[in-house]
Amino acid sequence: MSQESQVFQRIISEKAPILAKADGMYITVQDPNTGKEQVIIDSMTGAAVGSLGHQDPDIVEAMCQAAKTSNYAFGYYMGNRASEELSSFIIDHSPEGHFSSCLWVGSGSEANENAMKIVKQYHLERKDPKRFRFISRFNSYHGFTIGALSIGDGIRKVDFKDILLSDEQTPKVSACYPYRGIKEGMTEEDYTNQLLEELEQKFIECDPSTVAAVFFETVGGSSFGTVPPPKGYLDGAKAICEKYGALFCLDEVMVGLGRNGKYHCYESFMEPGSGPDIMTVGKTIGSGYVTLAGVLISPKVKDAIVAGSNKANGAQTYHCHEFNCKVGLAVQQKLFKENLPSKGGEVGKYMMQQLAAKTKNSKVVGDIRGLPLFFSIEFCDPKTKEHLEPLYGFAYKVQEKCIKNGMTAMAFQGTVGSTTDAEGNIIPLGDHISLAPAYIITKKEADFIVDALVKSIAEAEEDYFASFK
Repeated sequence: MSQESQVFQRIISEKAPILAKADGMYITVQDPNTGKEQVIIDSMTGAAVGSLGHQDPDIVEAMCQAAKTSNYAFGYYMGNRASEELSSFIIDHSPEGHFSSCLWVGSGSEANENAMKIVKQYHLERKDPKRFRFISRFNSYHGFTIGALSIGDGIRKVDFKDILLSDEQTPKVSACYPYRGIKEGMTEEDYTNQLLEELEQKFIECDPSTVAAVFFETVGGSSFGTVPPPKGYLDGAKAICEKYGALFCLDEVMVGLGRNGKYHCYESFMEPGSGPDIMTVGKTIGSGYVTLAGVLISPKVKDAIVAGSNKANGAQTYHCHEFNCKVGLAVQQKLFKENLPSKGGEVGKYMMQQLAAKTKNSKVVGDIRGLPLFFSIEFCDPKTKEHLEPLYGFAYKVQEKCIKNGMTAMAFQGTVGSTTDAEGNIIPLGDHISLAPAYIITKKEADFIVDALVKSIAEAEEDYFASFK
């Protein structure tokens, strides 16, 4: 057999490091060439997937039982109890009256694709077929399929621009980015008003009668590093949607289901009683044990469709898969039984405080932001906010050192956008790194992660300035 990788992922011809074993917060990574193993703490849980950690004995047992009792049913013809039970659990643990129906799919990208279709169906059922535009934000990410990439923005979509939905169909407004958006002399309220004025103007430019929905990440995820919205922004955006007859959709695939210490992330940023018309969730719902994500649908949207055709307009082979739903329900039940979002959230707050204290003299740490269990560090000149040399790849250097120092992290560039060089190549500007530990994290593990990350940043900082002498 060839020594080259035969998996179309990562660097195509190279075998990736192998996750050989895992237990709780710890993973054993094996070098595919030498077989050498290293045990490290999993402080990113892949792409912010883990809520319970690895090999949880209760979930492993639930998977064994689910394998014995699950069957396959095509949802277009018949259902299963597990999907009903998971839907009831999520609805019952959400703010009262916010959701009344759920669709379970295999990934966050799928969830956002289906959400877009449900938005369109809602308007068709209401005899309002002109609505075809989805307003979203610059430097956002909603998934890697065609529709999800289209409503997203940034360097991930550059190579596929000519096969995506058009800019006319997917107009953009400014990213919600207080660290750079609040200029000298501005208040948070000023910044919120500026963003909302821009959003309303975009409606007017597009012809409000053609706008189907606004689609925002509640807290920006990977594209520019877990940026929370300013006070009043989400409620203001929803009010604009209601004014012009569009739906207000939130993407909480990365940031929801406990990463903020509360179940849904928007609960921390919207007024009590206020919520989205449609919301997508994923990742931590299955905690990596199964491929599971979902679309949560408000009574407003469900009732309009029931009053119309009363049919789901299409179905995919593995929608509401019984085994996945059983395991997802077991994960969610354990989170609540042991109060893990709240407990883990307290540890996460401690981590952010410790990082801020231990990097206050750094020449490259500009901003530490995000949620207690999903936060990021933006690397730049802390005094001027000038981004670092883009071709150096500072965030990736930190990520490499994190592995060496015993922890995982997720690096990304394009934090503040991109430019093009003389040959027309896209150059991402700005660096950040993110952490998203499982909710089972303890203070002892938090201290290790903080010390390892601070050490990694310091080592990368020293190398960076030495290289430009």
